[in-house]
Amino acid sequence: MRPGFRGRLGALAALVSLAACAGSPDPEQARICRRALPTLVPAGARVTVLREASGPQERSIRIDFSQEREGRSPLPRYAVCQFSGLSRTDLSGLTSDRGPVGGAALYLLKHYYLDTPDAAVAEPGAG
Repeated sequence: MRPGFRGRLGALAALVSLAACAGSPDPEQARICRRALPTLVPAGARVTVLREASGPQERSIRIDFSQEREGRSPLPRYAVCQFSGLSRTDLSGLTSDRGPVGGAALYLLKHYYLDTPDAAVAEPGAG
């Protein structure tokens, strides 16, 4: 083995390890995003989280979920939560397969719902 080969091999292993960690969403950001999901479905629909992963943009999370209503087949859905650079838990955007959540609705969601006991009880996939 060449002398520099081990160093390069170690650096490659570190990069692979770092990339694997980058695929895991921040648990607190995932909690915030899960709490927003019930607001994206009709009243009475049940949400089942299928997958949580890093989102398409930096500081974002994508959650794939199903929307289930009595007497209907489950509907596959997704949501992408974007977090600002100011705080890792500051929700700065929410988009679903139906489009983005507007500014006023996002403001109300952040300031009057996400940290309430109702949001905690309705949070799908917690635990």
